[in-house]
Amino acid sequence: MTKGMGRAALIVSAGILLSRILGLVRESVMAALLGAGTDAAVYVAAFAIPDVLYYLMAGGYLSITFIPILSRHLADDDEAGQWNSFTAIAKPVTTAMVLITGTAMVFSNQLVDLVYVTLPRLLDSDATVALGPSELSQVAHLTRIVLPAQTFFMLGSLLAAVQYAHRRFALPSLAPLVYNLAIIIGGALGPSLGLAGPEGFAWGALAGAALGNFGLQLYGARQVGLRWVKGIAWRTPVMGEYLRLAIPLMLGQSIAVLDAQFIPIFGQTLGESAISQLYYGRRLNMFPVGIIAQAAGVAAYPYLARLSEEGKLSEMSAVLTRALRYTIFAGFGAAAAVYAAAAPAVRLAYQRGDFLSSDTVAVSVALTIYSFSIPLWGAHQVYSRGFYARRKMWTPVGIGTLWTVVGAGIYWWLVGNYGAVGLATASVVTMALYTLHLGAAWHRQRDVSGFRDLLGVTGRSALAAAAAGAAGLEIVRFVTGPAGSIRPLGSVAGLGVATIVVGGIFLAGIRLMGGTEMSELRASRGVPD
Repeated sequence: MTKGMGRAALIVSAGILLSRILGLVRESVMAALLGAGTDAAVYVAAFAIPDVLYYLMAGGYLSITFIPILSRHLADDDEAGQWNSFTAIAKPVTTAMVLITGTAMVFSNQLVDLVYVTLPRLLDSDATVALGPSELSQVAHLTRIVLPAQTFFMLGSLLAAVQYAHRRFALPSLAPLVYNLAIIIGGALGPSLGLAGPEGFAWGALAGAALGNFGLQLYGARQVGLRWVKGIAWRTPVMGEYLRLAIPLMLGQSIAVLDAQFIPIFGQTLGESAISQLYYGRRLNMFPVGIIAQAAGVAAYPYLARLSEEGKLSEMSAVLTRALRYTIFAGFGAAAAVYAAAAPAVRLAYQRGDFLSSDTVAVSVALTIYSFSIPLWGAHQVYSRGFYARRKMWTPVGIGTLWTVVGAGIYWWLVGNYGAVGLATASVVTMALYTLHLGAAWHRQRDVSGFRDLLGVTGRSALAAAAAGAAGLEIVRFVTGPAGSIRPLGSVAGLGVATIVVGGIFLAGIRLMGGTEMSELRASRGVPD
């Protein structure tokens, strides 16, 4: 089981790594063509409403809610039941998403005005919003382009769940590659096709969702035997089971879901540059988050769900604790590297075309703050999937909703007092409180002994990361000079130095403190059971 999960994590990590690299290319093209001003802010704002709609429909959790249902059929060797369940869920979910998306497209102007004018002024009656009427009209136009992509994402999540349940990870890992590549092509070809500003990127996003998230996943699901069963009723017991799992996720929206959307909403009072600069900083921070946190959560979940369905709860807790140990260890190491190399990373990734050296300085500050959240994102991904595998949806949803409400207040206060720095800090603080609460709830209910193991790896990793990050930052500054004047070769040298210095100090520190995580990670690589 451990080797199988380790191999799955490697497959998912490889796919996510390639996707994140393409994502960096996408952001680099976007930064060069759109800069960090109005066009970039409009593009960022256009995705907020579609993304929230997707999560309100529990689209981000479709795989999570469907895998336990499929796992039960697999455990019972019930192939026909798998496809009956798929059809029974896919038919009403897709129909509902098409209707809701169509309605949102009709009322996109009103929704944009509500989110970017009414809401900021409710939070602060004296607020001056950054995006004016012409920019908001463009946001609404781009929103209408992007909205249909959510239906492809919804169907793609179900089709990916079919593959995950059969322990097939390769094609689902390719979906974001196709998505990012389509956005790059759309943005690059947009001007020659007469598409102004960010519109080419938006059309690319729609095409990428259709091809990568739907078309490719349909092919992959058919490879494991997917069949559409005709004559399935609209109301079925399995749909009721799905709704019991999904409704808590629809009603509760955690800070992990809304964190990205809070940038344009709260950043609307800080100016267009602040919105895009925070966006770029967060996106760069999500590079290691995706590789470490998402890979761990996605790879572990089918195993956790299968063990839960088989009633092997002690083994399930052990698997989750092991995944957490590796994720926390890798997360702190990545955080130290990002902290030390923030300035050269931003310079290399973004500074060209309309993206200026002053933008590099501002984005570097945001990235330095965001780096503290990397191990938190990792732990959150694994903990939440432990609850989902046990079908305990209300616990993470209740905790997540609580910290979203409290977090909105934290955002409001920190943004009001510290501006863009406050917004990035609010993201880290709220994510920390949410993850700690989630972990406490899990260990109180399931696994007290595992908590002691996690305290050890967290303490060792935090101390080693602090030493590595501090030393790495000073050496990188010596090599590259000030953030605003780093040359291209200097940024490459800075990243190389950061990798060697931070990696060496971090791993040496872990070893000196008796940590065995690195050797265990090497041992976990192997073939599936």
